[in-house]
Amino acid sequence: MIRTAFVMGAGLGTRLRPLTDLLPKPLIPVFQKPLITFAFDHLLSLGVDRLIVNTHHLSEKYDEAFPDYRYGGHEILFRHERVLLETGGGIKNIEQLVGGETFIVHSGDILTDLPLQAAIDAHRRSGRLSTLVLRSGGGPLQVALDTTTGNVLDIGNRIGTEPDTQKFLYASIALLEPEIFAHIPEQEKISIVPIWTDLIRDQPGSVGGVVLDQGNWWDLGEVNRYLDVHRFFSRPGYRFNIPVDKGWPQRIHPSAKVSGVTLTGTISIDADVELAPGTELTDIVIWPETKFSSPIRCSNGILTPIGFVTA
Repeated sequence: MIRTAFVMGAGLGTRLRPLTDLLPKPLIPVFQKPLITFAFDHLLSLGVDRLIVNTHHLSEKYDEAFPDYRYGGHEILFRHERVLLETGGGIKNIEQLVGGETFIVHSGDILTDLPLQAAIDAHRRSGRLSTLVLRSGGGPLQVALDTTTGNVLDIGNRIGTEPDTQKFLYASIALLEPEIFAHIPEQEKISIVPIWTDLIRDQPGSVGGVVLDQGNWWDLGEVNRYLDVHRFFSRPGYRFNIPVDKGWPQRIHPSAKVSGVTLTGTISIDADVELAPGTELTDIVIWPETKFSSPIRCSNGILTPIGFVTA
């Protein structure tokens, strides 16, 4: 088992604005459940019992979402970044919290049920410094992998590989050994990618990859992907292979006032929403405390307290 997980929650979520003017992207609700909690559920189901989260943009919203700094009976250790350190700097910034243990890095703004135990087992067997979780599709294919040895050969063509080298999507999840900290500069804003490419160049075989094409994986960086996830969980008999909260998903929160409203398609209505009779909605997600005193008609988007965001 891996005991410690670092869930990255500090990004700005620029592609999802203006939604991320209200919440950090890892806290956007999916049928009233904060996105980051899917990562927590996933990791806890694997035996992780220490959750570390970095924050930056709208960090006070994490205090509101987790007022006792716990989830599922487990403590969440928050590490605030006054200056955004990016992925590499964020990892370096939690060195004292990790100690000398193998740990998982998991993006806070993806939603997935990948069978990560297979990656953990492969990492343990390999003795590598880093193991990247990869996919054959679903996004930019930037990780060159020797599928025979499992060695990562390049990322984003920074080193230069043969044109016919097979490339994969980095699924924003990795297994790291604590020795990685020695390769990341202190208090520097830096991505983890140049750290990995230096290791690939200088220590061949130290960075590996495991391809996991089973299961579901979404990067919720765009409004249409956010709506796609709601459509998926609205389907009867959908398959999602990690445990989530009992009674989830909930289409309409009990506190919502929607009498006389016509609802069709995929609908998610959060807490303390008030809609005027005569309102007509199709394929709509409504965030908490959204109120309209007059009837509205809209489709294929998100209603928030600051207005309508369309796909």
